[in-house]
Amino acid sequence: MATLPQLIEEDISEINNALQELLIKSDATSTLVIDKGGFIITQNGRTQQLDTMTLAALAAASFAATESIASLVGEHNFTSIYQQGEQSSLVVINVDEFCLLTVIFKATLSVGAIKYYAAETIKRVAAQNKKAEHRTPGAGLDLSMLNLADPSGLFKM
Repeated sequence: MATLPQLIEEDISEINNALQELLIKSDATSTLVIDKGGFIITQNGRTQQLDTMTLAALAAASFAATESIASLVGEHNFTSIYQQGEQSSLVVINVDEFCLLTVIFKATLSVGAIKYYAAETIKRVAAQNKKAEHRTPGAGLDLSMLNLADPSGLFKM
């Protein structure tokens, strides 16, 4: 798993703008950008009633399992997974080597429409990650190695 580039306020702002546009265009309920280790980078929409931390961890794990399944059936990779429910559905889409886009939407909406509108969002998030990576090469964060009991190491210069 690649190390997430070090994102600054400008990066998160641009990613949030892309997520907001996706919410408006697609009529989705919520969006999350998560790293492939399952940590939330940012989220938008109606997320107050969701356990987004657990959702992010499970979505990343499910996507990792799907990548393994792809190799077992001779595919290089699958780019997304789709979970259809009676009230809500969810799609997890690969953005780049660093992160995933998770979109939660009403089950009455078409997953094809959601993926169509998400395509531009994915390009914008990936471009912002590349910009961050080029700004400070090698200064990425492996969130899975974060000591939640003592996160002070994150704030050292």
